[in-house]
Amino acid sequence: MPSAPPPGSPPREGASSELLARVPKLLDAMRSVGSGLELHSTLHRICRTAADLAHARYAAIGVVDEDGDGLADFVHHGLDEATVRRIGHLPDGRRGLLGALIRDPEPVRPTDLTGDPRSCGLPDHHPPMRSFLGVPIRVQGEIFGNLYLTDKHAGEPFDDYDVAMVRVLATEAGIAIGNARLHEAAQQRERWIDGSVAVTTALLAGGDTDDALQTVAEQARRLSGAAAGIVLLPADGGGLEVVAVDAPHRTGALGVVIPPENGIVTELLAGRPVFVDDAATDPRLDAGPARSYGPVMLLPLCRDGKVLGGLAMPRARGDRPFTRTERALGDRFASQAALALMMADAQRDRERLAVYEDRDRIARDLHDLVIQRLFATGMMLESAQRGSAAPEVRDGVGGAVDELDVTIQEIRSAIFALQQPAEAPAGLRTRVLREITMAAVPLGFTPSHRFVGPVDTAVGDLTGKNLIAALRETLSNAFRHARASRIEVVVDATAVLPDGRPGVRLSVADDGVGIPQAGRRSGLHNLERRAESVGGASRFGPGVGADGGGTTVLWEAPY
Repeated sequence: MPSAPPPGSPPREGASSELLARVPKLLDAMRSVGSGLELHSTLHRICRTAADLAHARYAAIGVVDEDGDGLADFVHHGLDEATVRRIGHLPDGRRGLLGALIRDPEPVRPTDLTGDPRSCGLPDHHPPMRSFLGVPIRVQGEIFGNLYLTDKHAGEPFDDYDVAMVRVLATEAGIAIGNARLHEAAQQRERWIDGSVAVTTALLAGGDTDDALQTVAEQARRLSGAAAGIVLLPADGGGLEVVAVDAPHRTGALGVVIPPENGIVTELLAGRPVFVDDAATDPRLDAGPARSYGPVMLLPLCRDGKVLGGLAMPRARGDRPFTRTERALGDRFASQAALALMMADAQRDRERLAVYEDRDRIARDLHDLVIQRLFATGMMLESAQRGSAAPEVRDGVGGAVDELDVTIQEIRSAIFALQQPAEAPAGLRTRVLREITMAAVPLGFTPSHRFVGPVDTAVGDLTGKNLIAALRETLSNAFRHARASRIEVVVDATAVLPDGRPGVRLSVADDGVGIPQAGRRSGLHNLERRAESVGGASRFGPGVGADGGGTTVLWEAPY
């Protein structure tokens, strides 16, 4: 006796004419399914092709999540956008007929959805559906998702021929999806590699550290598809401080210190990544701006067992969680960023050592050469003063000797300042003077300075820290771009901000070439960002050169 046809196969008797009519269409469908490499467009194309092949009104593909108990994505065909908006949430595949197909990936074909015990009904505003056909899609032997077809145009149920054709199409779809996933994974790895190169280049370019850290935040946000990129470094008093933020809107997070007792900080400082499914409900996150996000990936910036900081990438509320691939790529990116940070620190240490050596040489030259010559000149003048009989000459020579004494004391003060360690704790006034002294070496001259008001006592730590960073940025810009021969620095702690609040205003004016109309202005943007993070503002105007030549940068913030 001939063997019975397998379940789901079309009957053999009378099948030839039906199959012959459908085979060309099936071949066209298979060719269409495999015609692209972009994953999401491939899924849409499979839905459209399957609906045409089986004469179905609606089609969809549910992509099974990594845990295999729900849907990570749901691509549909046949519903217009207005209907989709009215329906609201798309299926998650955790219950009903879709959930049953995930748990038991075999073809299902109920003739009436409303009467199937596995069905949990349709949501509000959903168009009515009766006939249903579900077929699993396998990629390299693993379940990728399921292909759903509903409502045959003629109003009749799906038949065995539909099942056979759709199963063949699902097999071809698995191959096409596998190719698309490989292509997408390659492109994704390429993007992360390019981002790592951009971070390494920025950190080792010798520019401002804040700009480099901002580049890390920008690349992390772009590559991960997050709503923000946040860089955290160890704070002086423990915990982690937010030192760079990239987000489409102001977050107010820059400068915020997360205390060391926070569970997430403990994990990051121990070199362990943290993955949050929903920031709005996770008990490890404090109430505040973090609660407005959804999934969060937090990675330690760790190299050779040393934790340099952390990198946070929060996604918007309702966005999909980070996949295993994204977590692995993010971890590699964080490791590369940590290596670049270590190399940049070593490079800055070498540059700082070179500056210290130069300062020591200048101090020795001032002490061994300049002061000795001034002292010898003073003794010669005193000798000439004693030998002169004219009172006018004696008075003039005496005045010159007094000026030399004052000059010697000033040089000795400068030598003492050059020999002070840059890491010694000091007030804001001393830190400003230190930045000016450090800038004098590359500039070739010492900028003038003036303080107004109680600079050390009135300005808070956070504002003072950002003011020093702003001063460093402006002096660096003056050295690299302005070609200035004169710079004036004023720190005014009696300033009144435009909104009436008391504050501090930093003014750095030069007589250089000014700001070109075109070109990169990351330094000015960084000044604005720092001022805004503490409730202030930054702007620029004419300098102190002839006819307003040069640039004056004003940076102000409340205490």
